[in-house]
Amino acid sequence: MPFLGQDWRSPGWSWVKTEDGWKRFEFFNHDLEDNNTELELKELQDENKENLFTGEDCEVAAKKRKKDHFNNNAKSQFYYQEKWIYVQKESTRERHGYCTLGEAFNRLDFSSAIQDIRRFNYVVKLLQLIAKSQLTSLSGAAQKNYFNVLEKIVRKVLEDQQNPRLIKDLLQDLGSTLCILIREVGKSVLVGNINIWICRLETILNWQQQLNNFQIPKQVSNGVTLDDLPLHMQNNILYKFSDGWDIVNLGQVTSTLHMLSEDWHLWKKLCQYHFAEKQFCRHLMLSEKGHVDWKLMYFTLQKYYPKKEQYGDTLQFCRHCSILFWKDSGHPCTANDPDNCFMPVSPQHFIDLFKF
Repeated sequence: MPFLGQDWRSPGWSWVKTEDGWKRFEFFNHDLEDNNTELELKELQDENKENLFTGEDCEVAAKKRKKDHFNNNAKSQFYYQEKWIYVQKESTRERHGYCTLGEAFNRLDFSSAIQDIRRFNYVVKLLQLIAKSQLTSLSGAAQKNYFNVLEKIVRKVLEDQQNPRLIKDLLQDLGSTLCILIREVGKSVLVGNINIWICRLETILNWQQQLNNFQIPKQVSNGVTLDDLPLHMQNNILYKFSDGWDIVNLGQVTSTLHMLSEDWHLWKKLCQYHFAEKQFCRHLMLSEKGHVDWKLMYFTLQKYYPKKEQYGDTLQFCRHCSILFWKDSGHPCTANDPDNCFMPVSPQHFIDLFKF
């Protein structure tokens, strides 16, 4: 099949078999094309009245405006009927080629996944890992999609006033990577013009400034507040957190929560959840009285060892079909017992699937 993509690393066009033969699958809906046509005709009529363009100049200008308008309105992810992708690492007699990280990123609809609170942290962690090591491996279309998803995440955080710390860490890592790539241009492969990457870096700095100036307004409520709950219920809430910084931030709300957040039993359980006992012995932290300082040990251990990841929902990988998919959307599995073939995919495992 001929290659018809604009980017030399893009997957090319998708084709659908119909009764009349093979037809190219349109990624974008027809409404956008109709809007582009109406815009072009309207602009041409206005400009013909003003006699700004004539003949071939008018036709060239109209094509350019249509292209610019299409690019500005094409910020949403490419639309695919299937929300799954076959992970192929080598050519076989039945299939030729392989699946890339950028192609998987475009196909799995991360733009809609960030709207699901169960998947939000999962997608943010995945984008952070891509920013650290895999940004240059994305195709031009995948990079554009990456920054479009990132823009939606930043907008969602500012509107919902939730998870600002996660996005600050993501933008910090992404900004550091872009600084290195721009400074060492020529030594590494960058898809696109250098001015595009400089513009993206400026956008990231602007987002960071917005998040640094972001303040959650104090909510005035006449109903039951967190401080009105019984002491044991507030303590149970703290024990549900799996991140130490969330416990520290919650402890700053009231004096009662601060007292509960300093309980060494809480930090000991958190250390036991994330780390092994052998790691405790290597980095034993003692207080002035000679007791184990579990809170200090937790923040020390996370500098040396990865924490246990916990997500509400993750991508699934079918070992029988070698297909990556979201569980609620499913995939065409041919196994007799599909549930036993599924395995959850962590963000790091997702990256490793495409390291050939």
